[in-house]
Amino acid sequence: MNLSELAGKEIVNLVTGERLGVIGECDIIIDESSGKILALSIPRERGFFGIRRDKGDLEIPWRNVKKIGNDMIIIEYEGIY
Repeated sequence: MNLSELAGKEIVNLVTGERLGVIGECDIIIDESSGKILALSIPRERGFFGIRRDKGDLEIPWRNVKKIGNDMIIIEYEGIY
């Protein structure tokens, strides 16, 4: 799968059913030497009119990604968003 194929997919948490973000609003952390995806970095909160409040990012290890479908990425994350 190409990185461009991930663009626009929603990230949904299997544990809570919560929508966490969309690839494009999130960052992907990549190992520069191997080219493998290490984690997804998801902004914790967006403020008024999408202006980002500084609440830090939620870093989800790539091993927590359970399924990549046509429209969404299902992750399993038990922490607090």
